[in-house]
Amino acid sequence: MDNLNYYFSIFRRRFPYFLIAVTVLSALAVTVAFTLPPAFESRMVLLVESPQIPEELASSTVQTPAFEQLQVIEQRLLTRTNLLKIAREFKVLPDLNDLNPDEIVSAMRARTTIRVSNAFRKEAPLMTITFEAPRARSAAEVLNQYLLLIQQQDTEFRKGRSGETLAFFTQEVERLGQDLNLQSARILELKQANSEALPESLEFRLDQLSTFQDRLIQAEREIADLRSQRTRLIQLYELTGNTAAAQEGPLSADERQLEILNNQLAETLAIYSPENPRVKILESRIEQLETKIQGALPDVPETENQPPQTTPVFPPVMIIQLGEIDNRIASLEEQKSAVEARIQELDENIAKTPEVAIALEEMTRRYEAIENQYNVAEDRLSKAQVGDRIESRSRGQKLSVIEQPAVPSEPTKPNRLKIAGAGTAFGFLVGFGLIFLMEIVNTSARRPEDIINKLGVTPLTTIPYIETRRERFRRRARKLLVILAILVGIPAAIYAIHIYYMPLDLLADKVMNKVGVRW
Repeated sequence: MDNLNYYFSIFRRRFPYFLIAVTVLSALAVTVAFTLPPAFESRMVLLVESPQIPEELASSTVQTPAFEQLQVIEQRLLTRTNLLKIAREFKVLPDLNDLNPDEIVSAMRARTTIRVSNAFRKEAPLMTITFEAPRARSAAEVLNQYLLLIQQQDTEFRKGRSGETLAFFTQEVERLGQDLNLQSARILELKQANSEALPESLEFRLDQLSTFQDRLIQAEREIADLRSQRTRLIQLYELTGNTAAAQEGPLSADERQLEILNNQLAETLAIYSPENPRVKILESRIEQLETKIQGALPDVPETENQPPQTTPVFPPVMIIQLGEIDNRIASLEEQKSAVEARIQELDENIAKTPEVAIALEEMTRRYEAIENQYNVAEDRLSKAQVGDRIESRSRGQKLSVIEQPAVPSEPTKPNRLKIAGAGTAFGFLVGFGLIFLMEIVNTSARRPEDIINKLGVTPLTTIPYIETRRERFRRRARKLLVILAILVGIPAAIYAIHIYYMPLDLLADKVMNKVGVRW
């Protein structure tokens, strides 16, 4: 009970400070509450609708999540340019000409409230936009302008995005088509320049090489036979003087063996070089057989008066036979040269084929890679065309207006009683807090308990201060003057501010615009 009396005495002693805080804040709250201009608030609600065509059938190229789209709309709407244009066009703010651009933008943002439904909840993505203005029509006009900007920007964004996607894939298809044509021309040029060394005709050229080698062997065999026949014809004529023997007489075993060896030598020379041991062996055997055959022929008697003839003179029939053989040999030699040239050409082309195959394979791989990219780009171009048609006909995800902006019939703000009550309650809290703070700061001893706690001495008794009648009168007069000064001076000061500095409603509106809070 003593403590309560003590605290009550402190409260009475500090009551002027409590009264100052309560009176100042309550007067300000009441004055602001009843001087704030009425505010009209208009409201609209937007909804992001799902695509009208199922994505399994055809999808739009603008795949923006609904909540992300609403955030983009909010950021684009509250740009400095848009807010300045709307504020000046509809003259939304009072004393607009006295405000600088920064103040106008801050005031417009403070009066605009945008709420988006929670993205983590499974609910329709909604955006609620409200605007507060001193006039009801101004609030509705600003919201209608907001709606016009939102729809325009959303349409431009979606069509622009789909158009850019379509243009990109169109250019990509054209570029890849040109690359395909260029690579195809390079492959064609390589094939034309190496038409005889292409890998796909390698097997045919190998077959040709084998055929020409067989022809070469056959031609060399025939040439060897003809030369052997010519040699025998001359030898027989020189020994017997008869040309028919070379045609009608049967060949001996050695002559047949000589003919076989000559054929084998021709075949071997077509494959091996003249320095090959096998060729040397065949030539040695042929030479031995020729010596043996010549030794087996009958000797022709020589006359003492007739010198040996170094160059025999052949009869006409013999000359014709030898000419035919020589012509056939010459023809076969020409065929042999042509076959050898063709064989050499085939060898060069076959040797060149691996190099051509590597170059052609590299070009083909490049062509196939470009072709795959081209096919993918064409597929995406087709999807981009479908997506662009969907956006141009507004069949994709779109922004719909659930609640249109309307002209409010009554002001929605301010709640004057709420503001006045809240200001008064806050004044009481500040008054009590001020007294509590002053007592914490004051550390002087005022009770016997304070003396005991600080000095450690227990007093026998305490004598309170005894005021005289004059001192009591002065103290009460001083308190009364302070209270009258508070009760009269603070309202007078507020009234002076309202009259001589700035109307309180404009001052409150300016403060709210600066702080960015509306009530």
